Amino acid sequence: MTTNPTVLFVCVHNAGRSQMAAGFLQEFAGGRIDVRSAGSMPADAINPVAVQAMAETGIDITSGAPKLLTVDAVRQADVVITMGCGDACPIFPGKRYEDWQLDDPAGQGIEAVRGIRDEIRSRVEALIAELTA
Repeated sequence: MTTNPTVLFVCVHNAGRSQMAAGFLQEFAGGRIDVRSAGSMPADAINPVAVQAMAETGIDITSGAPKLLTVDAVRQADVVITMGCGDACPIFPGKRYEDWQLDDPAGQGIEAVRGIRDEIRSRVEALIAELTA
C-alpha cells in the first residue's frame, strides 16, 4: 500500500496564499495528495477577499482556519512550500522545499487577489502533475 505524498503550504498568517493553495490542491488532486497549511503567526480568520476570489472559481475555503506552523507539521510533509514571505521553516533532510514568490493578498482588493489566485492555481496544477506522474 502506498501513501499519498503530503504537501504543506506555509505563509506568515495562513490566511491568504497558503489557504488558496491548499484549496486548489484539495480540489484538483482528487485525494491523491494530502494537503496541509500553516503560518508562523496565524491570523484570526481567513482573508475575506481570498475567500471571495476562490469562490469565483467554485472553491469554498471558508471551512479552513489559520493554524500555527509546528515542527511536526514540517516533519510529516514530503513537500514544504513557503509563500514568498521569508518564513523560517525547520529544515529536515530528505524533504523537498520550494519558495513561491507571491504577493501578499492582505489589504489588497479583489482585482489584485485574482492575479495572485491565478498564479497559485497554475503552480498548484504543475505541482500535482509532478507529484502524480
